[in-house]
Amino acid sequence: MTTRASPTSGWSSKSGGVHVLPIRVYYEDTDALGIVYYVNYLKFAERARTEMLRLLGHDQHELLARRGIGFTVRRCEVDYYMPAKLDDALEVHSNLIELRGASMDLLQTIKREPDILARLRFKIACVDRTGRAQRVPSEIRKLFEPLKRHEKEGSK
Repeated sequence: MTTRASPTSGWSSKSGGVHVLPIRVYYEDTDALGIVYYVNYLKFAERARTEMLRLLGHDQHELLARRGIGFTVRRCEVDYYMPAKLDDALEVHSNLIELRGASMDLLQTIKREPDILARLRFKIACVDRTGRAQRVPSEIRKLFEPLKRHEKEGSK
């Protein structure tokens, strides 16, 4: 099961292993040809991870202020398949692939139904205020479990 939100609603939801965030492509996201500039796919993915964490009951600021931890990108790999264009309604689908002691692997797929436009793989590290790796707290780890993807990653 997948849950969704409208491209302009400002909220997102999760269920059954997938978090979905709708994104609308604005003029500021595109180049002179009206095609989404490649780095903006990374921004779309970041927004989805932030909203996923918020939906789980935490936000980046609160985690740092109260728990002294944050999540940061350690590694990123992107495959671009098709361009997104001005005013497209996109969805960023996020799946937790693996959760380790101080890191997690995420697969994020940017879609314009029915097409996959880009697939992004991230290793996200849990760190303290100084940037040192920290174990993901057990109560936060439990919140991520429903997002864990159980089948193997598919191809395009």
